[in-house]
Amino acid sequence: MTVRRVMGIETEYGISVPGDPLANPMMLSGHVVHAYASTQGLPAARASWDYADEAPLRDARGWEMGRQVAHPSQLTDVEDPTLANVVLTNGARLYVDHAHPEYSSPEVTTPRAAITWDRAGESVMREAVHRLATVPSSIGVPVNLYKNNTDGKGASYGTHENYLMRRETPFQRIIRQLTPFFVVRQILCGSGRVGIGTDSRTPGYQIASRSDFFEAEVGLETTLKRPIINTRDEPHALADRYRRLHVILGDANHCDVAGLLKMGMTSLVLAMIEDGAITRDLSVRHPVATLHAVSHDVDMDQPLELMSGERMMPIEILWAYFEMAQDYLRDRGGIPDDDTAEVLQWWERVMTLLQTDRDSAAPYVDWVGKLAVLERYRQRDRLSWESPQLRAIDIQWSDVRLERGLFHRMAMAGRFHELVPASEVAAAVTDPPEDTRAYFRGTCISRFPDNVVSASWDSVIFDVPDARALQRVPMLEPLLGTKAAVGALIEESADAATMLRRLSRSETPS
Repeated sequence: MTVRRVMGIETEYGISVPGDPLANPMMLSGHVVHAYASTQGLPAARASWDYADEAPLRDARGWEMGRQVAHPSQLTDVEDPTLANVVLTNGARLYVDHAHPEYSSPEVTTPRAAITWDRAGESVMREAVHRLATVPSSIGVPVNLYKNNTDGKGASYGTHENYLMRRETPFQRIIRQLTPFFVVRQILCGSGRVGIGTDSRTPGYQIASRSDFFEAEVGLETTLKRPIINTRDEPHALADRYRRLHVILGDANHCDVAGLLKMGMTSLVLAMIEDGAITRDLSVRHPVATLHAVSHDVDMDQPLELMSGERMMPIEILWAYFEMAQDYLRDRGGIPDDDTAEVLQWWERVMTLLQTDRDSAAPYVDWVGKLAVLERYRQRDRLSWESPQLRAIDIQWSDVRLERGLFHRMAMAGRFHELVPASEVAAAVTDPPEDTRAYFRGTCISRFPDNVVSASWDSVIFDVPDARALQRVPMLEPLLGTKAAVGALIEESADAATMLRRLSRSETPS
């Protein structure tokens, strides 16, 4: 039993121009991508995305949606030459997605690494904002970016998680055993939001930013009729070995502990599902409505009705998953690796704090920390939850700028528990993880930028002198192409052509 598996986080950032609510977000997002790409000497027209193996309409339930009936937002395998799209030296993808700049982290193998490269994405966006504000450009206006999931006016944009699973795991089992966990997971890793409902029209505060935007239990869509369990079957890996679980339910986290728990708890629950170790049926009645209700219940004191007729508090359901994880561990040897032990310790500690003294969880859980700040403003200025000032504070909380973002200012004052040092985050901005194929992708971008035409999660395409055609290196196994496997080969190659010749003899990445 371990939390370790191939995983990653995709984050779309909110974007605005102060004083100009009608500014074109797609154009602005393109400027953001170009601004950052220029800092690495990577024109956004170079090292672009390879769409050859994309299949966004394939459904894990055994069919493929017809393109003629798919919503245009689902056709993510169609290149739009008008939109900026670049692969970074750390193995990440930076591009324009649905009118938002998106940073898709490189593949990693631990929850701690996931939050490290996710925070690196914040630094990337922060640098783009700085560059647009200080370097003369055609845009001519300041751009603000926000690591949040809704503008408070009815629009929502995603923070998606990805986990590779064993292909043989029955998808119906995943749906049945993962849904109740997702319904209650938000009490540990929700980011909090001022306002109830998709348009925040009803006054109040809720646990999760995204929950109100979900309308279905299961489905292929990601931007409309959002489902709790997304069924996209696009593994970006060996399809007969892996399934990529695409999770669209979560919030963007600022707190390291909440981010660690989001990725780590989910990975453990998936391991139990894979191994048939979920021993208790915790299915809830009306999952979508219950998801909304849990988010609205900041006191966490409303019981949920299970399909069995039993009634349980949300945190009791989380405790049940935790206890199954402990049993699972004990049955398989009892000694967890360091990454698993860290997740289990924080899982138990934060749930205990939430049960005994909710406010004491503020340094670890986004929604609790934000609520504490908002309550102080409410008491000091006698504000109701309808106050525009509270909505403004909610937005300012997620501003990526260190000097303006309320979370960042409080974090620098020591108000939140940091797991990953700033030095490690800074390194992750430019350096790829060393234990996945992201190492090969990112290092080739760094070493041979003029020769990499495009890349994707499972390929890198080179254009080298004297070659009659472009050369595509497949990378269908995510745990190959690592530093241990190809680091010396790349470092000892004077140019891309030499590297490719040596690679063809070793056949390591694929």
